[in-house]
Amino acid sequence: MTTITAVRVEDIRFPTSQSLDGSDAMNPDPDYSAAYVILETDTPGLEGHGLTFTIGRGNEICCASIKALASLLVGLKLEWIAEDMGRFWRHVTSDSQLRWIGPDKGAIHLATGAVVNAAWDLWAKAEGKPVWRLVADMSPEQLVRCIDFRYITDCITPAEALTLLRERAHGKAGRLALLEANGYPCYTTSAGWLGYADDKLRRLCQEAVDAGFSHVKLKVGHDLQDDIRRVRIAREVLGPDRQLMIDANQVWEVDTAIDWVRELSFANPWFIEEPTSPDDVEGHRKIRLGVAPVKVATGEMCQNRIVFKQLIMREAIDV
Repeated sequence: MTTITAVRVEDIRFPTSQSLDGSDAMNPDPDYSAAYVILETDTPGLEGHGLTFTIGRGNEICCASIKALASLLVGLKLEWIAEDMGRFWRHVTSDSQLRWIGPDKGAIHLATGAVVNAAWDLWAKAEGKPVWRLVADMSPEQLVRCIDFRYITDCITPAEALTLLRERAHGKAGRLALLEANGYPCYTTSAGWLGYADDKLRRLCQEAVDAGFSHVKLKVGHDLQDDIRRVRIAREVLGPDRQLMIDANQVWEVDTAIDWVRELSFANPWFIEEPTSPDDVEGHRKIRLGVAPVKVATGEMCQNRIVFKQLIMREAIDV
């Protein structure tokens, strides 16, 4: 049996602010960083690796938060974790004193994400599979055990989730074959950072097209006239058949978001991501009604399943 023997943490940072890689309307000069965690075990050569993402200052706080969780991890058996991943999540998030500085939000939540990612990586390596395949091979019963249903059972219960998964089990082999043959669809934001000059935006959009991307995301929200010009450049390069998404990184008030997105609707954006505060469920609902047929998406700042529950049940997001 494999046992976690130690938790190692590394503070890793990249000076992306020097080239404005990662820049957006809310975060103009980020230094992309990671609080990187390694779960060491008593099985030679077997470690679990995970990380949580920050944009520079504060990365040390996430590292300290991971270290605060270490006592909950050292001594755990991998078999116990793999038996019920939902139970493992509750174990990590239920320490009453650490929960006080969350719960399910903030630096302790980011730290939880890093250690849980590392646990998934450890489990997959022990099984000799990538994580996606580990999840894909699970039965409906195993998948349901991976979920913490606390505070969402008024919308979906474990029994209801199990029924949904069982109903969709037919055709799973064909979907796996399609995935292995074609890969998983993805988009790129590498062309669309807000701090890029127009010529760089145009060049990188073309490189994305040449690389086969069908979806490109562009950062917006600092200056409307700049956005109109940049969105027009992106649409010209992408053509009418590729999807263009826009992302404001929470910078707008609700009414401003509606007006701004309407001004950019000439480019037929597929969605606007994070148009306002990530906690403003009612604001997202109003924006969704106001910018249709442009869709509304939330992003990484949507903190937990409880906020997602509200966004979905209030029909405040599309993506």
